[in-house]
Amino acid sequence: MKKLTLASTASRVWSVLALAALFSALLLSLDNIAQAEETFTRKEDVIYGRKFGMALTMDVFTPTKNPNVAAVILTVSGGWISDHDKIQPVFVSELIKRGYTVFAVVHGSQPKFTIPECVADMNRAVRFIRYHAEDYKIDPNRIGITGASAGGHLSLMLGTAGDEGNSGAKDPVDKVSSKVEAVACFFPPTDFLNYGKPGIKSLGLEPEHRFKAPFDFHTQDAATKLFKPVDMETREKICKDCSPAYHVSKGDAPTLIIHGDADQLVPLQQSELIMEKFKEAGVPAELVVVKGGAHGWPTILADFKTIADWFDKYLKPSTATAQAGQ
Repeated sequence: MKKLTLASTASRVWSVLALAALFSALLLSLDNIAQAEETFTRKEDVIYGRKFGMALTMDVFTPTKNPNVAAVILTVSGGWISDHDKIQPVFVSELIKRGYTVFAVVHGSQPKFTIPECVADMNRAVRFIRYHAEDYKIDPNRIGITGASAGGHLSLMLGTAGDEGNSGAKDPVDKVSSKVEAVACFFPPTDFLNYGKPGIKSLGLEPEHRFKAPFDFHTQDAATKLFKPVDMETREKICKDCSPAYHVSKGDAPTLIIHGDADQLVPLQQSELIMEKFKEAGVPAELVVVKGGAHGWPTILADFKTIADWFDKYLKPSTATAQAGQ
């Protein structure tokens, strides 16, 4: 029996999803694709932050027909690898068609950066988008987020652990909230301390674990100024802090998860586990199980309609917003 682990090559995570999506894309008519491409403008490599001398960028897709003044963030991440070349209009066409402005965010990628650093980048992206809401002609109170696998994990971290911002920050962007109003994602890891079964840990040290780089946590020694690996207690704490399941509370963003019941990379148990947490907290949440679905499936593009339906339901204008616009 094949053991369920987070393991796989980092490229496999995105490749399976990308290949499945591209297979589905081939089923679309050329006329439909051409029509979709005419409904938006794309601004590439918008800088939303900087760290260690490196620019953090995103692409902005703005609908040219019937904008609904709401935004959706596409978390470009598979195996916590974030690659600008993976941004394809086909992944956002359904959202654009419904009037959403889509922000395809590239975070600092493993193997150079670890999971907590990826989380920090995504928080920064949400703050930047909200701070510049007027520039992008979006409602700062109607921001959703989506992604698959690691992208789903990071989406859930924003939905459950986004914060109000640092009022004392020097950068005005960092004073803004990183919370989102809705989450809809695919097959996300949610609890690294109970992975596949209760008590089974996925900490990046297991012999069969091949996602070691994003779990390669270090701390700087005050005396030598050198970086050294963290101890086991600290490692478990970091993995817990980076597990969305431990951040669920009343008032979290309404969340939709789509997950295959034959997923050998991220067990369905991960989505079932956090769904129980959402239920206990009274958070609107729904799990759609794809029968026979692995870590991606040939018809996955069709599920973006379900994703868009979720955002249509939970990113509607509030009464206050609607009245202000009258």
